[in-house]
Amino acid sequence: MSRYRNLALFLILATLWGSAFVAISAGLSYLPPVLFAALRYDVAGLLMLGYAAYAVDAWRPSDRAEWAQVAVGAVLLIAAYHALLFIGQLNTTAAAAAILVSLSPVLSTGFARLLVPSDALSPAGVVGVVVGLVGVGVIVQPDPANLLAADSVAKGLVFCAAAAFALGSVLTRRIDAGLPIETMEAWSMLGGAAVMHLVSLAIGEPVEPSAWVHPEALGALAYLSLGASAVGFLIYFDLLDRLGAVEINMVSYVAPIVTAVVGWLYLDEVVDAATLIGFGLIAVGFLLVKRRAIRREFGHVRSRGSSE
Repeated sequence: MSRYRNLALFLILATLWGSAFVAISAGLSYLPPVLFAALRYDVAGLLMLGYAAYAVDAWRPSDRAEWAQVAVGAVLLIAAYHALLFIGQLNTTAAAAAILVSLSPVLSTGFARLLVPSDALSPAGVVGVVVGLVGVGVIVQPDPANLLAADSVAKGLVFCAAAAFALGSVLTRRIDAGLPIETMEAWSMLGGAAVMHLVSLAIGEPVEPSAWVHPEALGALAYLSLGASAVGFLIYFDLLDRLGAVEINMVSYVAPIVTAVVGWLYLDEVVDAATLIGFGLIAVGFLLVKRRAIRREFGHVRSRGSSE
């Protein structure tokens, strides 16, 4: 029964996070990108903080290391990732953005090895990172004669968003702090929202609340704040405890399928052949980089299954 429960939650999480890219594209018709991302995490951060206060004893950081972990999470995992992603999605499809973001687990491994030179990637792991980056190139398809084309720049920004998230994931794990993940996420969300509000003001984004009350804008903001962020992260925490980091990373490769289907149904977006090929290369890169961990994980699953 627990296996069916985990599978159901995994598919719900993939659906929530995959369709979130479509909600971003829909909301960008009414809200400026950085402000949109900031408003999302104003709401999500407060909800997550309430959950942290209910679920864990250490509901707020208490020492320098814990605040450092929150600061890294706020700047990289929330502010940089979402600001770049939302700006990038102004000029690219939701499916392309979701696929580029799926490179994050591959980049995380690359950053981890760079920061710990003694823990070098194996030859197959190096090939995996290269294959993943080739997949990005296939999706972006940069034109040497026009490198500043809107679509290429947009996809480049989404790639930078994935890189920021990957680096933030590695750095937050390397900081020696005992902060519960729920607390770290809550304060990172609120801190990241504050950073994005400052960036929004600095770049002069228009503040037009009258445009925000459009039903589609309110629906997108509510879905991203409540569904993709609050409910999504609660499911993520539950599955992280039950499945482990390797299996939960696989959601990155199911979510883009959801994005492509929902984007086609709701936004009439069509996924071209180059995007599909790039997705395949990124998935292959992930399998090469994580092959040992995946083997170990499947070994644990088989041993659990045989003991039941």
